Amino acid sequence: MTNEPLADVRDMYMAHIMFRREIGLAPALVRDVADGDTERAATVADHLRIVDNSLHHHHVAEDKHLWPRMVERAGAEAEPVVRAMEEQHGAIDTLLDEVRTGLARWRGTAYAAQGEVLADALARLHGRLVEHLATEEDLALPLIQKHVTAAEWGQMLADSAGDVVPEQIPLIFGMMAYEADPDTVRDIIAQMPPELGGAIGDVAAGAYAVHAQQVYGTATPARIGARDEVAR
Repeated sequence: MTNEPLADVRDMYMAHIMFRREIGLAPALVRDVADGDTERAATVADHLRIVDNSLHHHHVAEDKHLWPRMVERAGAEAEPVVRAMEEQHGAIDTLLDEVRTGLARWRGTAYAAQGEVLADALARLHGRLVEHLATEEDLALPLIQKHVTAAEWGQMLADSAGDVVPEQIPLIFGMMAYEADPDTVRDIIAQMPPELGGAIGDVAAGAYAVHAQQVYGTATPARIGARDEVAR
């Protein structure tokens, strides 16, 4: 890989901001649903399932494509970082299972007591996720930029996107791009296959605006920036 271009990881920061924001806002979304309002609960639950699936596939792709290459190429420098990433992914998976169980129970009833259990699980997930993403940005991404090629990075992204419902790809990219620098968004789109990049660039922002209006009651939900505090 000596002469190959290395990974452009800016889209990872975009994804991290998306996860911090959407999961950080989730406890209040659930708590704000009126007791017994199953229609509103279904809207919130559908949104949370999209975010949950995106986070799950994001981590699966990292486990498959990034950590083995980092250990192979960076050796002792990477081993403690990869070990921390894998342990944190495991802890997040456990919390995601708890969220999914709570979501399934609450969705059909919208009972406030079940919603409180779900909101608590989401707040704990957000706290653990904020910690993990900060560690990844501080320790793992610098190693990735030195040891993973652009082609390998693209393979990871394609693998992750391949597990997403195609109709949801513009929405998810719109979620990612919502707080991103416009030049970065343009650069990321330019790296995509033309048939995908053109379509996403045309509809992603609008797809998220419509979705956010339904979920948050506004097309412009609160922005959180690159780092935020653990949800309480």
